[in-house]
Amino acid sequence: MKELRGLGTALITPFDANGNVDYKALERLLDTQLTGYIDYIVVLGTTGEAATMTADEKREVRRFIVDYVHGRLPLVLGVGGNNTAAVCAELKAMHDELKRDYAAILSVCPYYNKPNQEGLYQHFCKVAEASPIPVILYNVPGRTGVNLLPETVIRIYEAHPDKIAGIKEASGNLEQIKQIIQASSRPSPKGKGEFLVISGDDGIACEVMQAGGSGLISVASNAFAEDFWHIVHDRDTALQAKYAQMVRLLFAEGNPVGIKAVLAQKGIIQDYVRLPLVPASKELEEKIKVESGKLKV
Repeated sequence: MKELRGLGTALITPFDANGNVDYKALERLLDTQLTGYIDYIVVLGTTGEAATMTADEKREVRRFIVDYVHGRLPLVLGVGGNNTAAVCAELKAMHDELKRDYAAILSVCPYYNKPNQEGLYQHFCKVAEASPIPVILYNVPGRTGVNLLPETVIRIYEAHPDKIAGIKEASGNLEQIKQIIQASSRPSPKGKGEFLVISGDDGIACEVMQAGGSGLISVASNAFAEDFWHIVHDRDTALQAKYAQMVRLLFAEGNPVGIKAVLAQKGIIQDYVRLPLVPASKELEEKIKVESGKLKV
């Protein structure tokens, strides 16, 4: 999966004042991603607010992005949930679309149910069996309430080495991430498949890369594509440090609240999110504006 190394953007979904998808803004956003600094795009993930979109809206957004990108970058589609049967049914229903338009799916750990490690293992085995394309596991304990442990990750991979392409690791636990990198670097018993370990945290991309990681799926690159390309591809720790405060601000009131405030200040989108999220507070907006000014210096 060489095409999914490097920098991927977890794309936001722009909305207008009436709560509809803003396709003109989406065009402007995609244009910023098609300038040579992004290696692939993640469509309708957490940052894309897929959880608050209808099936029809998601279908239209998928179609629009596929048509607009027109093969210029690989696409990864977020497909996950806390009902294993429903996730598998969705994957089977999209079989032809997935095969035609996407390099992989990104599938989050089941949330709310709080399954144990055996439940996570069985869930992802079912997802792997149902998906016609490679699967990137997505571990984000802060959102799901469960942590996909390294031994479970490797167990899933070894059960389906031809389908499990890697993991987006957003636990923030560098030691855990290093354990996965080390364990997955061993040859699979069935001798198939490279395993990508992708940082899900903008603030530790260099550390993950230095440990042998494959890249970053970034929120910040929605607005700062060129700089985050250098952070990932050049392992530019000084540039990463320069963005540390901005990254903190992006997540201070939840994601994608912060990044939408940045994009609105840049004139790319209107600053609307869907409930239960609300737009950035005036205080956060001002902090982001000040920090953006510092980044330009």
